[in-house]
Amino acid sequence: MTPQKQVHSDILKRLVVASGVTHLSWRGFSTGSLAGRRVLYAWPNRKHLNGLWGVDADALAIIEWNEDETAEWIEDANPVQLFHGRTVEPQPVEEPADRQEPLPNGVDGILEYIAAMAAGYSSGLKWNEEDKLKADMMNRPERWVPITVEQVRAKCRALGMRPDDVDTVAGFLQRRKEGLRFNVQSSYRTFRFN
Repeated sequence: MTPQKQVHSDILKRLVVASGVTHLSWRGFSTGSLAGRRVLYAWPNRKHLNGLWGVDADALAIIEWNEDETAEWIEDANPVQLFHGRTVEPQPVEEPADRQEPLPNGVDGILEYIAAMAAGYSSGLKWNEEDKLKADMMNRPERWVPITVEQVRAKCRALGMRPDDVDTVAGFLQRRKEGLRFNVQSSYRTFRFN
């Protein structure tokens, strides 16, 4: 898997023409096509890494674009990591309560609700749950003032939300912190979480 069909690496050029190798590019790509396969994913950005969440590949090797793009994804996915001359086994999973304190003003419960709703859908968070969250952020700004984007991101990750959903929720709070407003469907404009 490469960003485009044209590859500038001599090693990868030799690999993609080898017998038994299927060369895919990002354009028109569906992550479902990786199920049960051994995959070498070259230079994925954060968006493409997020798309790998829940893909049941037989094996997945990633050639990093840069470490910042992959560090959080690796922490969340907790894979066996293979390096030149060494292997790093998955870390034992800690209980989320051990990692962070509850968020104030009922935000913990709101994020738990959002995570539960997102988990109920195969494609993640739906527009109406997003609108409820955005409306609450606008209608109850005092609730969100003491909460940092990093706290929201950490809580969402601890709740096992998909990376795209974590980015969405954290992005909403970041936009509110920057003073931006949201366009919310009329049925949710006055919505507030209890």
